[in-house]
Parts: sequence; C-alpha cells; structure tokens
Amino acid sequence: MIRPVALASDHAGFRLKEIAKEILTEWGVPVKDFGTHSDDSVDYPDYAKPALASILEGQADRGVLVCGSGVGMSIVANKFPGIRAALVSDPETAAMCRKHNDANVLVLPGWKLGKTEAEEIIRIWMNTEFEGGRHQRRLDKIRSIEREALRVASSD
Repeated sequence: MIRPVALASDHAGFRLKEIAKEILTEWGVPVKDFGTHSDDSVDYPDYAKPALASILEGQADRGVLVCGSGVGMSIVANKFPGIRAALVSDPETAAMCRKHNDANVLVLPGWKLGKTEAEEIIRIWMNTEFEGGRHQRRLDKIRSIEREALRVASSD
C-alpha cells in the first residue's frame, strides 16, 4: 500500500504545489493537501506545521513543501525532530538527499521550477532509496543531536 505524501505551500508556492499534487495523483500516489488553496498571501509556517505533524504521526510517509525560494519552508521543516528536509532544485540533489540523507521532506522553490523540472525532481526523489551503511551512522548522530537539543530547550 502506498502511504500518502503530505503537501503544503504558501502563496508563492501554490502553483508548484498544485503541479506536484497533479503529478503524484497521476502516478497513483495519494496526497494529503494541507494548503494553501490559493495564491492569496499567507504565512508558510501555518501550512508547513500540520503537514509535518502528519508525517511524524504516521499519517504520511513523506512530504513536499513549496514556497517562493524554498528557504522558509526548509527552515520550518528542519525544526521538527525526525524531519530531514532538503531544498532541491536539480535532479542530482534529489537523488543524493535520498541516498545519503534519507530526506523525508522535499522542499521545492516555487519561483525557480516549472512542471518539467519539478516532475523529474519528484520522480527521482520518490524512487530513490536510502543507501544506509555509513550514512545511517550519520543519521544516528543527527538523531542524537536532536535529542540533546530537545533536552537543552526543555531545561530553559
């Protein structure tokens, strides 16, 4: 069974989020669209948060976030322990973020990509497996850093 992919964008990423939704749906991948649902100005954290929570709660396996540059969504996403978001604008980075980092969130720059480029990036990201091995050791270190950061934050 294919698990859903969580989608979210702000106004600047709305067009590309809709393209991503269309692509994934055509491939038979279920999506959970957390908005926004127009190009009216909104704040990207408000849409990223529920999409990311759905991944951490097991309602979706992965996520695709889109804003104008991709930077804002990347910052928000990587605040969530267990989320490994990668800002991707080329096929090589799409492959490497899955192979080496097991990226579970793909962040796309809405101002930079058209449908053809986005489709190739999403296809590669969806179909590339994590290599494990020495890369797993690095992810384990990241998890350790996340746990330590949570301890520090909760002691304040």
